[in-house]
Amino acid sequence: MNDNAVLNHAVANNNPVIAVYCFDPRHFTTTTFGFKKTGPYRAQFLIETIKNLKETLKEKNITLVVSLTKPEHCISTLVKNHNISAVYYQKEWTQEEQEVEHLVKESIKTSEVTLHSYYDQFLFHPKDIPFSSINEIPKIYTAFRKACEKKAVVRPLVNLEINLPKTNLLNEDYAIPKLKDFGLSEFTVHPNTAFPYKGGETEGLKRINEYHWDTNHIASYKETRNGMIGSEYSSKYSAWLANGSISARQIYWDIKDYEKKVKKNQSTYWMIFELIWRDYFMYISLKYGNSIFKLNGILSKDYNWNKSKSALKQWINGTTPYDFVNANMIELKETGWMSNRGRQNVASYWAKELQQDWRIGASYFESLLIDYDVHSNYGNWMYNAGVGNDPRDRKFNIQLQAKRYDPNREYRKLWLNDELF
Repeated sequence: MNDNAVLNHAVANNNPVIAVYCFDPRHFTTTTFGFKKTGPYRAQFLIETIKNLKETLKEKNITLVVSLTKPEHCISTLVKNHNISAVYYQKEWTQEEQEVEHLVKESIKTSEVTLHSYYDQFLFHPKDIPFSSINEIPKIYTAFRKACEKKAVVRPLVNLEINLPKTNLLNEDYAIPKLKDFGLSEFTVHPNTAFPYKGGETEGLKRINEYHWDTNHIASYKETRNGMIGSEYSSKYSAWLANGSISARQIYWDIKDYEKKVKKNQSTYWMIFELIWRDYFMYISLKYGNSIFKLNGILSKDYNWNKSKSALKQWINGTTPYDFVNANMIELKETGWMSNRGRQNVASYWAKELQQDWRIGASYFESLLIDYDVHSNYGNWMYNAGVGNDPRDRKFNIQLQAKRYDPNREYRKLWLNDELF
């Protein structure tokens, strides 16, 4: 809710304000590759997020309408029943989001409603980057990063200070759904999970405070970021960033405050470096559109891709010839989390070693990952498959990676049968 330019615009220009969240049933269907689009781990994190959002908005006298219907149905009903004059939302550009936006517009086109959309998911706002058009976004991350570091600015935080008058809708208590409402089974959090956190802005801000100020782990991030066991080798911010609970700007300005008051070093810089990577993948999808979902990627490169059901089964269940791949895939299956190092290795194995259709792997990640984000997920998969933003077209030496990042087999012992060792 904090640092939300869309909400701030709505509050500044309207009185009263109603907030809406739709658990779009399309997000819980089965994809063309056979996976549940949103699996239990991310769904549970989202449920926790909306519960927290409902509570924090209520403190500002803003009702959160929670619906399990499609946005075009829910919003058109609200517009009709409550004489709504304006709709404010975050501007999106990937295909599924644009299709929903179109349906919403069509559903209310006969109403006297003005629509207001804003980019609010970037670290560097599109108006502030040093490129005259999105088509000038470089194909190489380093060129983008250096240009932005030199010439772009990060906008200040937006804090919602106002309390609005109560509305009749405040008397309504919209129920928060449970996993069973989406055909998903309840689960117990795995004791070995590296992501033992709950969803919501409150938890996200708490994590920032812990990682920066309580433990000073931010000061050693560059040295620990390739770790694989436990919650503290990396920030874990990605899950809250992915669903908008916290913003990249909040993390950035908190790091800047930390650098001013405690320490500035390569680790504090490297966290910002990673935030810029996140921005870059968003700009790549903004530039190339649906090409990020195509087999040949943004490079239009032709490879001989395969589709083996047995290979997929082995990859998912962790029964490949590589124990390092297996441990990572079992962690993902059991917890909805995997380290950055693990993600690169299992993606390289799937796309480069087995030469399997990389989009199948991307779709599986979409289903399982708590921190799934369309831009970073497909950007990274293209990168590892050799059809994205890596001119070197690298292939990981998985055995060497295992020796370097799990030299004592601690990670593999954690997730594989101990009898194997």
